[in-house]
Amino acid sequence: MNRRQMITLSGASIAGALGAGRLYAAPASGPRFLLVFLRGGYDATNLLIPYSSSYYYEARPSLAIARPDPAAPAGALALDADWALAPAVRDTIGALYQQRQVAFVPFAGTDDLTRSHFETQDSIELGQPLNSARNYRSGFLARLSDTLVGAPAIAFTDALPLAFQGSTPVPNQSLRNVGKPPFDDRQAHILTDMYSGHHLQPAISSGLELRAEVAQAMADEMNGANRDAIAPKGFELEAARMARLMREQYRVGFIDVGGWDTHVNEGAAQGTLASNLSSLGRGLATFAQALGPEWQNTVVVVLSEFGRTFRENGDHGTDHGHGSVYWVLGGAISGGRVAGERQRLERGSLFQDRDYPVLNDYRAVLGGLFRTLWALRPDQSERIFPQSEPADLQLI
Repeated sequence: MNRRQMITLSGASIAGALGAGRLYAAPASGPRFLLVFLRGGYDATNLLIPYSSSYYYEARPSLAIARPDPAAPAGALALDADWALAPAVRDTIGALYQQRQVAFVPFAGTDDLTRSHFETQDSIELGQPLNSARNYRSGFLARLSDTLVGAPAIAFTDALPLAFQGSTPVPNQSLRNVGKPPFDDRQAHILTDMYSGHHLQPAISSGLELRAEVAQAMADEMNGANRDAIAPKGFELEAARMARLMREQYRVGFIDVGGWDTHVNEGAAQGTLASNLSSLGRGLATFAQALGPEWQNTVVVVLSEFGRTFRENGDHGTDHGHGSVYWVLGGAISGGRVAGERQRLERGSLFQDRDYPVLNDYRAVLGGLFRTLWALRPDQSERIFPQSEPADLQLI
């Protein structure tokens, strides 16, 4: 079995998997952790807006989101003198932020410079040093699960993710796929019939075929980047069910959400990215509410394999980048702030003159959260993230 031939468990086989290997009864109350992996490389720059940067508006003539304006209550939400939150999540994530239940860590990511969806997703899920040989049977969430006692784990995915590959069986439960096909075949047939026998028929047929070919090529890239992850709308619809399972039975969870590879027509305050962010924000707000009192014991981290280019491209989108912005949510976190090492975002400070630099290593950020959340010893932290010193961003 190779690393992508994972086993999908049905509801009936989940119980069997839980009976295998080591199983601990989860305490009625205790720490919980959910990792939300945005597959495709989301555009963090249009989530956490560096509105104090004049270069942001210069580099994104069609994608930049307007500066916060007190006269525009539905616009961007000012977080401090430098950063604002996208309007798409103002009423959901913004509301949690104002309750000090959300923090953002910009300039976050990995030193992996391949800018490949697959390579970087693997690198993050494994959590291993880049200077060592990869062990595809040892994901960092699996090592965390092996380290903890009384913290059953689950992946809310169609197949077991690389992050949970390890020696201890971890169940995965598929969520519904609510995505829609990008093209309506009926409309194409109607257009073809309309121009049947017309001198424009060859051009119409050729144009539709080309449109379908281009769409298929783009869909193939998107699907590859997504790795069969659920769509943002699907996450929104399933968030309450996930919360119920984590409230009653599981303590470590993983969910991946696709749809973030925005090379073309990304949109600004409205559009593809904004729509996805809206669904994600509503899903996270639902998850928090459905956990009830246990939200106070829960930490959620939202991350992606990499960010996107600071400048927009010629197709009104953004290309594969480097540094990103992580979200940290929870009922008892020290939120309502932008955390971690930061610098001003101007052209001269960009990595390779194109991307966010990485100033906050993801292994150090997550390692610091795990160490505090579960009071881990140094040797336990080293086992989860070898050769990485946990960073205390004082988020818990």
